[in-house]
Amino acid sequence: MTVFCLGSINVDHVYRVPHLPGPGETLAATEVTTGLGGKGANQSVAAARAGARVVHIGAVGPDGDRMVAALAAYGVDIDHIVRVEDPTGHAIITVEARGENAIVLFPGANCRQSVARIAEVLAAAGPEDTLLLQNETSHQVEAARIGREKGARVIYSAAPFDVDAVRAVLPHVSLLAMNAVEAEQLQAALGTLAGTEKIVTQGAKGAWWHFGGRALHAPAFRVDPVDTTGAGDCFIGAVAAALDEQADRACALRFASAAAALKVTRAGAGDAMPARAEIEALLNV
Repeated sequence: MTVFCLGSINVDHVYRVPHLPGPGETLAATEVTTGLGGKGANQSVAAARAGARVVHIGAVGPDGDRMVAALAAYGVDIDHIVRVEDPTGHAIITVEARGENAIVLFPGANCRQSVARIAEVLAAAGPEDTLLLQNETSHQVEAARIGREKGARVIYSAAPFDVDAVRAVLPHVSLLAMNAVEAEQLQAALGTLAGTEKIVTQGAKGAWWHFGGRALHAPAFRVDPVDTTGAGDCFIGAVAAALDEQADRACALRFASAAAALKVTRAGAGDAMPARAEIEALLNV
């Protein structure tokens, strides 16, 4: 069983600030760090650290070797990450004292995916496998269609939110993942989402899994947040890892909630994903 991820790979530039800057405001940062990011890379690392075999499909520029090496160090299969002429994607992230963030993305190489390459990699996919997608790469719809045709579970994170992107990929999606704001925006744009299996995360209020007219809820673990960047990615990566091991929805939801709780106690994104032993230790407290 394999978790495939067509996903973004970014260099995250993280600035610690006393509060998120307002329009026209110049604000001095108290700290700056650089690390692995991108929703796709974050999800790949989260799933791999949680115990899954993960194959990442992505692209970086000439400056991307460090990010690819980081993915490999966390146990992600990097054989299908290509180098292109565009610069590696990057993000400017400001994080305020309570852990909330604001992010500006430059997609760069992430939008230089190849349908032929995606199809070649997913030729090995089957009904026991999972495909993770997010709205930070090109060719999401084609990848979702190929994954579904192979019988794989297709999980799509509707972020950064764009209603047209969701509308296009939705017919091929097995499980739609959103935060509460994205869910409200999608409901307003498309009306009812009845019949769509979906996870809606609500931060400190926990997460809901809606399926077949039913709903499961997992409360959030009580922690002191340091940085919420990548928490949703950690959650979905952990869900994929749990489902890969045939966990039921309730167990996968609680497992992912524990993983995300650990992540927000640490600064960073891809570099802050918890290991499986840490997740199990929190679940057993």
